[in-house]
Amino acid sequence: MIVFSTSIVSAQEFVKFGAKGGVNFTNMTSDGFDDNSSRTGFHLGLLAEVPVSERFSIQPEVLYSTQGTEAEAEFMGSTYSGEYNLDYIQVPVLAKIYLFRGLSLEAGPSFNFLVDEEVNVDTPAGEGSTDTDYGSTFEFGGAVGLSFNFTDQFFASARYTQGFTDAFDSDNWDDDAVKNNGFQLGVGFMF
Repeated sequence: MIVFSTSIVSAQEFVKFGAKGGVNFTNMTSDGFDDNSSRTGFHLGLLAEVPVSERFSIQPEVLYSTQGTEAEAEFMGSTYSGEYNLDYIQVPVLAKIYLFRGLSLEAGPSFNFLVDEEVNVDTPAGEGSTDTDYGSTFEFGGAVGLSFNFTDQFFASARYTQGFTDAFDSDNWDDDAVKNNGFQLGVGFMF
């Protein structure tokens, strides 16, 4: 225990902090959608890298992430199409394993908090946009991806994210489970 605690204390002396941002290509899956396609958004936030050993780190992040889908659904004989926008504060806590020379594998849970949602709808009666209250305020998900350090400061990352819990409150939606998923491509800078 003394050796383990000493190695963690010495590793914490090298904690790095950084900022990152990039583009999101997200979607939502549900049996209730007749046809849907991805929405392009962005993510922006802060991170820390806490070394545990020479090749293993823990990387917590706090990101503002815009997600959602473009979907078409049949309701009472009419076809409705629109864009559903969900904005989250995502808090992924990733295990980071360095494979070789700057390339690392990242995987772990993500705790996502809904901060804003909006629907842009195109109906037979016309177009409109409205704030909604259908989304679950909390989503539990996961992330897996790769990161590459070009230098000690600059890096790029590619990540797949998947929501494990329903993105909509069951009280506000039918029985079809709706799950978030998508890709995040980003760049960042370590201080």
